[in-house]
Amino acid sequence: MSTMPPDAILDPLFLQPFVTGLAFAVLLPLLGAYLRLRDEWLAALAFAQTAAAGALLALLAGWPLQAGGVLAAAAAATLKSAFEGAARGVQGAAYAMLLVGSWGVGVLLVANLPLAERLGHALFDGQLYFTERSHLVAALVCAVVGGAALRRLSRPLLQAHFFPDFFRAAGGSARRVHLAFDLVVAAALALATMSIGVMSAFALIFLPPLVAWAWSASWRRALALAVAVGVAAYLAAFVGALWLDQPFGPVLALLLVGFGALSGLVRRLHGGR
Repeated sequence: MSTMPPDAILDPLFLQPFVTGLAFAVLLPLLGAYLRLRDEWLAALAFAQTAAAGALLALLAGWPLQAGGVLAAAAAATLKSAFEGAARGVQGAAYAMLLVGSWGVGVLLVANLPLAERLGHALFDGQLYFTERSHLVAALVCAVVGGAALRRLSRPLLQAHFFPDFFRAAGGSARRVHLAFDLVVAAALALATMSIGVMSAFALIFLPPLVAWAWSASWRRALALAVAVGVAAYLAAFVGALWLDQPFGPVLALLLVGFGALSGLVRRLHGGR
């Protein structure tokens, strides 16, 4: 294993991928907090895996990869809306079937299409350092548009969750609000998958809110802490993976798992006193 010299981290060559990943490190934990509120983390993983399969199918059809990923994830989000109101077990089974089916499609395409092999490794390993300018533009647009959409959807989402009767009496439609939010999540995860990989995107949307949930006494504090954890882990992973010449995705995922495990341990010790 070779290592990068420390000053390589400051090379302008790595500024573009750094900003690309940073945009998702801020946005995904925010979206993940609302997913955790609704206990729909498995849907997020299904969206990310479906986006990867969609990108590979787009490669087969000669379409733009990002467009294929976003369309596939949006289709998954629309399909999810059909299970709105179903029993939690039915919803979980549907998400799991979508996840496994998308994984199967992706693996078969990688195995049978020579052109898809490199893309498949990038999607599953998280090769952030090889992203292009188009990824940067997509990430920045996604962060701005997704953040604005989340700000608009935040109040209806919270009202629909905590005060469903009041929300319905005021003329609100939980199904429409949830579909709009799911489409934002699907688009963000699809574009993140193109840049940082399936599991990295899922780790950023799931683990920072998990940590923040245990240490926050208010919703706003939970959002702020989730972003802080996501950004801190991202910075450490970006530097560490580059320095040690390792794939970015696994390093980020392991760091976030470490954050989660450490948080749980400290919380347990703190609660035992």
